[in-house]
Amino acid sequence: MTALSYQLYSSRLFPPLDNTLKMLAEIGYAHVEGYRALLADSADVDALDRGLKENGLTMPSCHIGLEMCEDDPAEVAQLAARFGIETAIVPYIMPADRPTTADAWRSYGARLEGAALAISRYDLKLAYHNHDFEFVPLEDGTLPIDLILESAPGLLFEYDVAWAVRAGADPMEPIAKHGPRIAIAHLKDIAPAGEAEDEDGWADVGHGTMDWPSLFQSLKAAGTRQFVMEHDNPSDHRRFAQRAFDAAQKF
Repeated sequence: MTALSYQLYSSRLFPPLDNTLKMLAEIGYAHVEGYRALLADSADVDALDRGLKENGLTMPSCHIGLEMCEDDPAEVAQLAARFGIETAIVPYIMPADRPTTADAWRSYGARLEGAALAISRYDLKLAYHNHDFEFVPLEDGTLPIDLILESAPGLLFEYDVAWAVRAGADPMEPIAKHGPRIAIAHLKDIAPAGEAEDEDGWADVGHGTMDWPSLFQSLKAAGTRQFVMEHDNPSDHRRFAQRAFDAAQKF
């Protein structure tokens, strides 16, 4: 079954969280994807838990962070049990921490594999979420995303397709190469050149330059079952959430 979800990071600039969760339920979303800042302390965790339950929403995936999975997999497991999280996701590598050689990327992949093993003992899965830099070729022509996945066979892939396109990649190639491991895909769109500059050049899903009908069907055929709507900087999150949900119904 295909699940449509919403990355709550898209609404981070539109507090309070309770209103966002109510809005998403009213639109028709059944699932959300969380991110680490929403789990910063017990009060935040309680607020998220309460809001999800009050609005009938579930959170099968969440951006957690590599260090937390490595240092305290038991805490990750406790959060997963409370929220019904099935997949924890490593969301980003800060620029200063990014490997610069193929061997270093392989080592990073091995580190991710260790974290995946650590949380697998609690029946949790680990996925990696890309941006653009993982699709920029290294000097030897290899791609960091390929090196990561080849070095971490127990790791799943949360494919942010639009970021790959921004790096100049063919968005279909990762589906052909890594399709069975793409458990989750981020659906975001790219505005035509020179447009939506106040939104960092992103567009609402289905209203930009991406061929989402074809991409969606290719991802489904490869085995992807969770599709997460995301916009990194919407000027109106209700507009984005509604238009993205409506567009996905036609994919």
